[in-house]
Amino acid sequence: MTRAQTGPVRWPEADARAPLGLELRHLRYFVALADVGSFTHAAERMFIAQPTLSQQIRRLEEIVGTPLLQRRRDGVRLTKAGTALLDASRDVLSLVDDGMSRTRQAAGLGRPRLRVVMPPSLPEALAVKTASLLRSAAEATEVDVVWLERPLDGGFSLIQQRQADAGLGWLTTSPVTLPDPLDVMSLGEFEPEVWIPGAHPAARRGTISLGELASMDVIHGPRRAESATYDAWTEVLQGVDPRFEFTDPPFRHSLPMALAFAATWDRPAAVLTSPAVPAGTWPGLIRPSEGVGRDNMVQVGLQDHPLTAAAVLVWSGHLPRQIQQILFDTADSITLPAPAGHAEPVRVSA
Repeated sequence: MTRAQTGPVRWPEADARAPLGLELRHLRYFVALADVGSFTHAAERMFIAQPTLSQQIRRLEEIVGTPLLQRRRDGVRLTKAGTALLDASRDVLSLVDDGMSRTRQAAGLGRPRLRVVMPPSLPEALAVKTASLLRSAAEATEVDVVWLERPLDGGFSLIQQRQADAGLGWLTTSPVTLPDPLDVMSLGEFEPEVWIPGAHPAARRGTISLGELASMDVIHGPRRAESATYDAWTEVLQGVDPRFEFTDPPFRHSLPMALAFAATWDRPAAVLTSPAVPAGTWPGLIRPSEGVGRDNMVQVGLQDHPLTAAAVLVWSGHLPRQIQQILFDTADSITLPAPAGHAEPVRVSA
């Protein structure tokens, strides 16, 4: 065996032009693999054999000229180059799919399509009501809705990058700060649930101040699930105590586990959920039901409602007027409990 054959793999030098041999299927396979993190599951999603998927990903790496992922026992992890290609792949596939959809509609071969992001951590009542109204409005006007269950950041980048047409998410800044071409309609202010030890002085009052909360270990997160509210609320609490930092939950999406851990903490600990209830509608002191958490954890209100986020329906101003009207009518039909003095939802164009 020669020296060259035993040395490291040499990848072809990159070309500034579009790589020869690159096909859309390479990008679709790569995105599927990045989404699920496993060759087995990605192959199942794409309805191909796993060896075929591995071969096509290897071919994509040869075309690009660099490794795109690290193969590990627990799945795959993208390299820096892979992360960059993933973003570009999503953009390309989104533009192609949108173009094909518009072409078919122009030829009378298909119905208009609306891709809507519904983050998994939304309050159930809000998500169900919005999805139900939107589906009914779309069906009445012969528009197909495609649901995307993915996190939506504070800048609504999925919509800006044309990976989605609209989304239900959280806004923690003024609507006028959103970049073009986003339009937004507020559905109401929401605040988190706050759980504290029953022995804490605030438990007897049924409410806790922001200062008292900032002095405790507060389990909340993880940040990647809702980065906008996480960062905004961190800033508010650091205004009281500059050293404040949230504690990551021991298990994602499990309030009972978070309560159980907080109940056995070696110092006073609280659990803060993501936006969960309309601001100002907290009913009073609540103890966890059986199986939800330890008996010495209670839910209290947060004085003066300093931690809030606006639930908003956001969409691209580039959408056809017919589809924008569907979104506007849906948001205008949603009514949620609101404290006295709150205005009705108003559409604001950035």
